[in-house]
Amino acid sequence: METLEQIKARIEAALPSAKIDIVANECPAGERSLLVDAANGFLIAKFLRDDAQLKLDYCSNVTGVDWPDKELTEKTRVKQVVDGVEKEVEEVNKTIRPGYLEVVYHLYSMALKHGPVVLRLRTENRADQTHLPSLTPLWRGAEFQEREVYDLYGVIFDGHPDLRRILMWDEFVGFPMRRDYIAPDDFEYEPTPHDEVLVEAKKHYPVEPKAEVKV
Repeated sequence: METLEQIKARIEAALPSAKIDIVANECPAGERSLLVDAANGFLIAKFLRDDAQLKLDYCSNVTGVDWPDKELTEKTRVKQVVDGVEKEVEEVNKTIRPGYLEVVYHLYSMALKHGPVVLRLRTENRADQTHLPSLTPLWRGAEFQEREVYDLYGVIFDGHPDLRRILMWDEFVGFPMRRDYIAPDDFEYEPTPHDEVLVEAKKHYPVEPKAEVKV
């Protein structure tokens, strides 16, 4: 199979407006992947599926990742005049990287027996711009997995044929796989609370009036 650099170059030749980066996973394996822009995500995925040299006809896995806001620290050396003497000092600059949600697809070719090619798409933020194109029209096996990412992370997949919750119930509030999610301590669905859940749930029970004692 071609290298990611070769695949990236051919996609860019076919789709000049596409924005593609090769990123390494921060793990011992250092697996690399193609990070593509959401605007061209569907067309890029279609290229990967239909290209004669790739034929990535099988999507084995779809998963979500939550990346909250993160403080980044950058150290630089600058020259300053201290007591009339020019010295080089270290300056620390801190910036906030806005958070986003990420969806990761692992693609294989059953026809050519190669893969995986890992494809990543990112939302604009974690609040009101969480739309990404659904790849279910290209790989039907992604249907339930995209629904799971929608349910647990809040990514809205435009073009999905049946986008609704799959694990949580319709009235459930929030996205339980986000890193800042706080679970309630009085789950209403728990018919027989026990252990830690029972201890926390009792805090929400109505206070029963004390019975009067007649003498």
